[in-house]
Amino acid sequence: MDVRAAPMRHARRRGARRSLAIRLAAVGCIGVPALAVAASAETPATPPPFETCRADLAAWGVAHEVPARVADAQLAGLMPDPEVLAATGSQGEFVRPIWDYIEASVTPARIEAGQRALAAHADTLAAIEAAYGVDRHVLVAFWGVESSYGAVLDNPAVVKPVVRSLATLSCGDPARAGYWRDELTAALGILARNEAPLDRMPGGLTGSWAGAMGHTQFMPTVYRQYAVDFDGDGRRDIWTSVPDALASTANYLRAHGWRPGEAWGTEASLPEGFDAALADETTARSFAAWRALGVKPARDRAAPDDTAEATLILPAGIRGPAFLLRPNFAVILRYNTALAYALTVAHLSDRLSGDPGFARDWPRGDRPLTADERRDIQTRLAERGFAPGGVDGKIGPRTRSALRAFQGSIGLPADGYADTAVLERIRAAP
Repeated sequence: MDVRAAPMRHARRRGARRSLAIRLAAVGCIGVPALAVAASAETPATPPPFETCRADLAAWGVAHEVPARVADAQLAGLMPDPEVLAATGSQGEFVRPIWDYIEASVTPARIEAGQRALAAHADTLAAIEAAYGVDRHVLVAFWGVESSYGAVLDNPAVVKPVVRSLATLSCGDPARAGYWRDELTAALGILARNEAPLDRMPGGLTGSWAGAMGHTQFMPTVYRQYAVDFDGDGRRDIWTSVPDALASTANYLRAHGWRPGEAWGTEASLPEGFDAALADETTARSFAAWRALGVKPARDRAAPDDTAEATLILPAGIRGPAFLLRPNFAVILRYNTALAYALTVAHLSDRLSGDPGFARDWPRGDRPLTADERRDIQTRLAERGFAPGGVDGKIGPRTRSALRAFQGSIGLPADGYADTAVLERIRAAP
């Protein structure tokens, strides 16, 4: 449970691309945005006093079909949670080296637990595959990354009251106040409809710090739209029913374009002297065209049809692993827009199906840039006319694109990798 905010991580998605492909990620989290959401015109520059905001939230909920008795019972006397606001600036997908992020989730223990889960729920997973066409290894990988196969859902050190968290964010995060308010209203609706099994959840409606809920971390609005009752008990229970949680995730993925029978992609092998600028994250080429450029899957396996297309990425530059990404990877990103998160889910799904680790190691000797250094890179790129997409200290697709353009302009390999060497070069550039 990244306890960040999850599937949905819609929050990010609404303000930016909000990709639950994603977007996430709380630990993972569907629905919560990994990218900052632009403030709306109605958002105040500074938050109002919590008591005033809390009353406004209750009134908003009542105006949007939440019974007054539910709004009053859930919000009256509620106090903000300072830990929640502190968590908004510490999303691991953006501040840790990608290899640290991946390896923290794809551990031997998690792989073994995932394989046990695959065996224990084999019949359920087969039925979900038949209904939605989403590979079981991918579903279990989401489950593992989001909540350690449900192990963290009862951990009081991890879970938080959803209503309190979302009220805190609605009142204390002005840039995304509208998003958090809508999630709070959806959470109150879940309670009003008695959809959550509170009799089996002593702490009430619980989730991550950003309000992501259940085994695979759905935000409340995502729950409202995509949760399904797969076990047939009359309740869409993503908190205590594994069939409902995994089928809901499959329903979400299929609704956002999952292609049955296709892989997410593969690690790639590059030829000596490869032009890193070709790995621009956006240009799709057929496998036949990549092969003509010397790019091929890193391990022996059945390759897709020559006409199948993929994009090439170098998440740690030309010295690290390369990946050919198929369209299903973009659907994983819909769950959480962070590249580190999506690669973690993809890699864990491969490990659960028996694949070995990466063929090429990461540049582990590189010193991670600090948040100030990442912002410095973005600032200097913008000053030199290379649009990084904002100055937020998060190295996303637009910053990597700007870095590639800068690197190419001074004769460096245009791999878009933000390290100390490129920081020094951009500081020295006129």
